[in-house]
Amino acid sequence: MQLIPTRQALKLTGLSAPTLREWTSRRALIPADIPPKKQGSPAQYSWQTILVLRLAVTLRDRFHLELQAHSSLFVDLRRGFGGRSFIALWDKAVALHGDDEWTFVEAGVEQLRQDAIVIRLNPHLLVLSEGFALPKPVGMVGQLDLFPVSTVGHEVCEPAHHSRGVGAERRRRSA
Repeated sequence: MQLIPTRQALKLTGLSAPTLREWTSRRALIPADIPPKKQGSPAQYSWQTILVLRLAVTLRDRFHLELQAHSSLFVDLRRGFGGRSFIALWDKAVALHGDDEWTFVEAGVEQLRQDAIVIRLNPHLLVLSEGFALPKPVGMVGQLDLFPVSTVGHEVCEPAHHSRGVGAERRRRSA
């Protein structure tokens, strides 16, 4: 499992350091996967935990929900994301039904039979795919990148030229 330190988690979630510390340690709304070992050492986060943190930011900023009242929802969401692959979440949404009940739904909301807050996952997954170098869908349905762009080095390596130089000729003559 790939984990990232606190500094990178701050970039991917958009949270300030005090808020991240408050949510993951003090109030333990969404605990870090590996808490800091000692003061000054960074906590470690998986993509699932970062995704739950991003959803919590959306609930707080966009829907003005009090997060402490939904702490069990965050635990359940984290568990639900843990049982799914990153690739399987593309084009899905999370429907929050209330009373800490939630379901995965397709990106369209036609299948919902009751009121729910629907959060589309693709914008969050796109940020995570770049931050964790995870696959993202390409133009063709069901087709994924073979090598995520962020994992490839920035410098272009020149191909090795295999030509017979002077040394190769000398060896051939002496053999």
